This record gives sequence, structure tokens and C-alpha cells, in this order.
Amino acid sequence: MNAASGGESLFSPRNFAAFMLVSLIWGGTWLVIRDQISTVPASWSITWRFVVAALGMFVLAKLRGEPLALAREGWKWALVLGLFQFSLNFSFVYNAEKFITSGLVAVMFALLVVPNAILGKIVLGQPIRREFVLGSSIAAIGVAMLFAQEWRASPATLAEVLTGAGLTVGGILAASAANIVQATEGAKRQPLLTLLAWSMLVGVVLNALFALATQGPPQFDPRPTYSLGILYLGLAGSVITFPLYYGLVRKVGAGQAAYSSVVVPIVAMVLSTLFEGFVWGPLPAAGAAITLIGMVVAMRGRAAPPPRRATPEP
Repeated sequence: MNAASGGESLFSPRNFAAFMLVSLIWGGTWLVIRDQISTVPASWSITWRFVVAALGMFVLAKLRGEPLALAREGWKWALVLGLFQFSLNFSFVYNAEKFITSGLVAVMFALLVVPNAILGKIVLGQPIRREFVLGSSIAAIGVAMLFAQEWRASPATLAEVLTGAGLTVGGILAASAANIVQATEGAKRQPLLTLLAWSMLVGVVLNALFALATQGPPQFDPRPTYSLGILYLGLAGSVITFPLYYGLVRKVGAGQAAYSSVVVPIVAMVLSTLFEGFVWGPLPAAGAAITLIGMVVAMRGRAAPPPRRATPEP
């Protein structure tokens, strides 16, 4: 496979609109996930989410005129994405919220920009420019301030915080691997919606098998709020957002696309203020402002298209 260019600007109107929509929707998923795992094992909640998401993605592919069948070459990409993005990533994230607050998980996920940029450099040959390093460093300070506030306000013990943090790091690494795979030329040759639909279906199978092995027969919460949560996460949080997000990965590169995970925790914390009684003080307010400044600095350092070079097939 060849290196992906990721040469478009994130500031173009269409790309920036997609970036903000993804950030706003995903910012609202953290509270919903918290409710999802309160009564049903995480693995079954993830399974139901992607049953809905896979069906919705096949419908969207049909409406957009993309083929429903995946080419033979596309199956390896669907299996890798299904494993890393729609199984491992979500398993880590859902289980992390058993130990630490949704806001803390969201804040930590802003660190996705770091492995995305590093793997983009190693695998895809995308240069890391000084502006990106400077902006990422500034944003990291802001994230650390938000993290400190969330940690201080969390009722979790140190052991629980460390367990939750470790699971979140696992989710970050799995998501980053999926981002880089999606940015490769081999994956980019596949119709995006078709690839996502089959990847989600692979995720359904993997999650269901894991749930059966560890939690027993299928479990479902009859509460209307649980069903509405499944629909929100499956349709808005997956069918709408993943095509937009992976479209950005293909256009602007994984490093810049990952800056949605810097905006997401700020959205999540605003929602936490409205629904969980989070109190804004000087520390989180300053952290949010510094994070946004770092994001703008990093985005201004948009990397030029890297030289094309062949890399071994994974």
C-alpha cells in the first residue's frame, strides 16, 4: 500500500463543518454510554449499538449508491477496522467508564492526537511540523488541567482511577491504529460506507462472541431511555459521525482529524455542567481555553503532502 497524502485543509468550510458536527455529537455520547453500562454489561451494550449502526450504514450506503458487497481486497481492511475500531476501542472505553467519570475518559481521549501523529509519521510518511508539535504541547497542558480537575472531583479511588486510565489508554491505541489503517491507500480504495458497514458487522460478531463467552446469554434493558440511548449511539454517534470522521482522516490526515477528540471533552464537560452538576472553576476554565488555543495553533501547522513511498502490506 502507498502512503496517504492527507493534503486538504481542515479549515476548508466543508471539512471544518464535518469536524465540528462530529465533535458535537461525540461530545454527547459519553453521558449516554454511562447510562448504557449501568444496567447491561458493556459488551452487550456495544453489540446492540453496532447492530443498529451496521444496519443504518448499509441503508446509507444503498441510498448513496455505493455497492453493498465488499471487494475481496476490502475484507482485510474490514476485519482490521472491525477488530480495532468497533470492538477493542469501544470495549476499552465502555469498561473504563465503570471506574472513572465519563468526563475524565473524554478528556484523556484528547491524547489520541499523539499516537495518530506518530503512527502517521511512521506508517504513512506524514511529516510532523513544528507548529503541530507546539500546538499539541499547548493543548496537552490544557488537557492536563482538565484532567486534574476531573481527577480531583472524582469519587473514585486511586486504584480505580489507574484502572480506568489504563483501559482508556488501550482504547486510544486501538482507535489510533484504526485511524491509520483508514488513512492508507489500500483502505482508501474501498467505498467508505461499504467498508464501514462491513467493519461494523465484524464488530458485532466479535463483540457478541466476547459477550457470550464472558457474560452469558444476551441482556437488554427494557427502559425507554436505554433503547433511545442505543438509537442515539448507533445512528447519530456512529452512522452519521464515522463516515464524516473517516472522510476527514482520508482528506486531512489522521493527526489533524484526531483534534475532534480535543473538542469532544470540552463539549462533554459542558454537558456534565448541565446534567451532572459539574462546577466550572478557574482551573477547568483555563484548561478549556488553553486546549482550544493549542488546537488552533496545531491546525494552522497543517502538514504539506508527504512524499509518496511504498510500504509493506500489513
